[in-house]
Amino acid sequence: MHIALYGATGKAGSRILTELLSRGHQVTAIARDPSKLSPQKGLTIVQGDVSSAEAIAEKIKGTEAVVDAYGPPADDTDQLVIVTQNFIEAVERTDVPRLIVVGGAGSLIIPPGVTLIASGHVPAEWMPIAVSHAEALKLLERSDINWTYFSPAAFFVPGERTGKFRLGKNELIANEQGESRISLEDYAIALVDELEEPKNEFARSTIGY
Repeated sequence: MHIALYGATGKAGSRILTELLSRGHQVTAIARDPSKLSPQKGLTIVQGDVSSAEAIAEKIKGTEAVVDAYGPPADDTDQLVIVTQNFIEAVERTDVPRLIVVGGAGSLIIPPGVTLIASGHVPAEWMPIAVSHAEALKLLERSDINWTYFSPAAFFVPGERTGKFRLGKNELIANEQGESRISLEDYAIALVDELEEPKNEFARSTIGY
C-alpha cells in the first residue's frame, strides 16, 4: 500500500514508519523538517505541515491511506482538534480511502462505566491532552470519511516488539493488576495490521496487554 504518514519523527510515528517499511509498504512521510528522517527503501520524504486542509490535501492526494500521528505542542493541546479537522477536510477533498488517527486513552471507558477523564484518575498535567484527544474523536465521529481512531493503553511507552497484546473497542484494557500499558512498538504492529486488514472502519479501537 501507499501510505501517507504524518508525525513520522515522533515517538509513535517513528515506530509506525519502521513497521510499515518492514512490511514492504510505500510510505510518503510528510515532515516540517525532512532532515530528521533518513532515506530508506520504500520511503519518500516530503516537506510539509498540518497548517490547513489545503496543505495536507496537496501531500496526500493519490495515497491509499493516511496515518495521523501528529502531536500538538504541550502548551497548546487544542491544536490537535484544529489539525484533526484539517485532516478530515483534506481526506474529503482528495477522496483518500482511509484515515487512521493515533488517539488517546482518556475517552476510554472504565468501571463503573465512566471515561478515564471523568474518573479522576488522570493526573492534572495530562488532562489538557486527554481532553483535546476526546474532542478530536468527536470530530471524527461526526464526519463522513472512513476513519479509525486507535487509542493506546493508559501508559504508552517505548518497549519491546512482542506481537502479544489484546485489542478492544471502547473500554480501557488493563491486566489483572489493573495496569494499562502498551509499548509503542506493539501499538505500531496493531496499527499496520488494521491498515492491511481493516476491522475497525468508522470506529474507535484500543490496545493493551
